[in-house]
Amino acid sequence: MNDKTRESINLKEAANAYITTVVDNYIDNLAPNTEYVTRPTLMRGKVRREPLLAEHGLSFVIEVKADSEQHTIVMDFGISSVAMPHNLSALDIDITRAETFFISHGHHDHIGSVGPILGSLPEPVDVVVHPDALIGNRIHKFPDGKEIPIPTLRKEVIEKTGCPIVLVSSPKLLANGYVATLTDIPRQTDFEKGMPTAYYKEDDKLYKDDIRDDQGLVIHIKDKGLVVITGCGHAGIINTILYAKEVTGVEEIFAVIGGFHLTGTMLEPVIPPTVEAMKQFSPNVIVPCHCTGWKAIHEFEKAFPANFSLNSVGAVIKL
Repeated sequence: MNDKTRESINLKEAANAYITTVVDNYIDNLAPNTEYVTRPTLMRGKVRREPLLAEHGLSFVIEVKADSEQHTIVMDFGISSVAMPHNLSALDIDITRAETFFISHGHHDHIGSVGPILGSLPEPVDVVVHPDALIGNRIHKFPDGKEIPIPTLRKEVIEKTGCPIVLVSSPKLLANGYVATLTDIPRQTDFEKGMPTAYYKEDDKLYKDDIRDDQGLVIHIKDKGLVVITGCGHAGIINTILYAKEVTGVEEIFAVIGGFHLTGTMLEPVIPPTVEAMKQFSPNVIVPCHCTGWKAIHEFEKAFPANFSLNSVGAVIKL
């Protein structure tokens, strides 16, 4: 657990929020709509909409409304330079209305379209990242000694677009105070231990990578509670929720959305305690995405049948 003294943040109450999935691992245009999640129509005017693209990555467009204010934040960029630009066009999303771009962490499946998207903007827009997102030489190191590089965020890619890099190492208010970053999340639970294979090299030495750059976002919907949004949730989805409650002072959890990183044989043992711990928060809406994994997603659906929604590319989560 991180013992750093933490100050609370004054998060304003929003009237509603709309979270559009631009990139995710899964597509299902025929999945039924639910109370909180709607799917794109197959038609675009009088012609059929071009097919959406799925990939192992994540990107959200987040709109927050309150009184006469409306704010738009883009979170993450998928894994390739193809899916995000294509899907934005197919979904008729105007990326130029974004006032902030937020990178949940520096791994390749969240930064693929950084250059093309930021480079297409008519004016520079702030890009919010944790300093550790710029760590290079990240790898997966397996018990048999095998190493696989993890492509990571490069500072010069953002700088080339002219967009300012805003480094944050503690929670920061965005969108005129209606959204906050969940930055430097303390590890509190005894079962969420991050990615076992994650390491990085520096000066020819090997170090365990705790992925301290893992961040989320939080919104407070008036009379409903907190909306917690994660990229991969490498800090642990339960740790992330606990931290959201701590820094905002709000107890109610309305929605939990994003990657929970419970896929693969090494992390599957973490599924049961995570599902059990989630029950203490009783979220009205739970939408696992991206790296949560097939087995974990089904366990969440079984545990929260009335609250669970299957995510897919193009889905709009209306809160």
